[in-house]
Amino acid sequence: MEHISFLVAVVIITALAFDFTNGFHDTANAMATSIATGALRPKVAVTIAAVLNFAGAFLSVKVASTISGGIVNEKTGIHPEIIFAALVGAILWNLLTWLRGLPSSSSHALYGGLIGATVVGVGMNGVNFDTVLSKILIPAIASPFVAGLASWGATKLAYAITRKGDAATTTKGFKTGQIFSSSLISLAHGTNDAQKTMGIVTLTLVSVGALPKGALPPTWVIVSAGAAIALGTYMGGWRIIRSMGKGLADIQAPQGFASESAAATVILTSSHMGFGLSTTQVCSGGIMGAGLGGPKAELRWSLVRRMVYTWALTLPAAALVSGGAALVAQQGTWGVVLVGAVLVAGSGAMWLLSRRQPVSADNVNDVRDVTPVEAPVPVDVNPAVAPANAPTPASTTVAA
Repeated sequence: MEHISFLVAVVIITALAFDFTNGFHDTANAMATSIATGALRPKVAVTIAAVLNFAGAFLSVKVASTISGGIVNEKTGIHPEIIFAALVGAILWNLLTWLRGLPSSSSHALYGGLIGATVVGVGMNGVNFDTVLSKILIPAIASPFVAGLASWGATKLAYAITRKGDAATTTKGFKTGQIFSSSLISLAHGTNDAQKTMGIVTLTLVSVGALPKGALPPTWVIVSAGAAIALGTYMGGWRIIRSMGKGLADIQAPQGFASESAAATVILTSSHMGFGLSTTQVCSGGIMGAGLGGPKAELRWSLVRRMVYTWALTLPAAALVSGGAALVAQQGTWGVVLVGAVLVAGSGAMWLLSRRQPVSADNVNDVRDVTPVEAPVPVDVNPAVAPANAPTPASTTVAA
């Protein structure tokens, strides 16, 4: 532990802070549809997700190895300042998208931050772009489509099997199934996403000689990363839960069960193969597939478009911010302090802005609180047909 300098300790704490934001940013992945359909009460849902996220952190370290020894070249002289800058970019992007209620990828924010900071810090040869392509970019493009197609088929099958059954009994059965399917996603999320912070901390320790190159995460790293993501999950990312549970489609219990089952299968398979994919994109793809596979086959395309734009921007935006942070952080102690001050100030400002329109467990399913961003809906010539306060699919999106 003599290698743990003050800067290394700061980097490790910042990595765990990112893990915390990853937890509340991605709670929606597992629990949004279960909360939206009423299968689980909001607080119960996030408690289950937190416990299983922690347990999932112990199931595998393959994704951690992809980060600590795959994306970047450990032999090119990665320094703690570079890793610190990478984390700053990732955290700020996570908080910005959380503030806007957009289900973006915490994973891609981290990857983008790491790539941008490494390119600025040691040059293009510091990034293994073949690994980035095969383990990150290709899965990022393919996984939402795979999950969406699987979810669409599962939804069609669910409705076909139960079309002659009693509606109340069928709904109750699918809600019970959602408890298990959402729990499986939580376990899978811990297996995939907690490992990313493990990889960052391991890379930091390798960079200062505390661990040999190619080392696996020590037990204390696994425990701390699992605990941080579990705590963040328990806090509940209610803004994003609302987007995924109520913003994309009016998900019913059969659709929720189908989307969760499909997403969990894709995530667990990717973790086994060491792919650092985005659980957010997988689960969002599953919800979209379920929405299109339901009886009305509909989605709220305004939010879908905003979400896809955010996905495309996440990696390059985080890379740019982290690259700039790396440029400053490498100037010496004052640079590191300045970057840290920007992180604290930016995080605090976004938290204060979020208090203007708070979203909590009490109003997460209340779409009347949602601020419309769509173009005005044409006025109905017979307004008596629907109540004036009834939300319409076209005007329902997420509070900023």
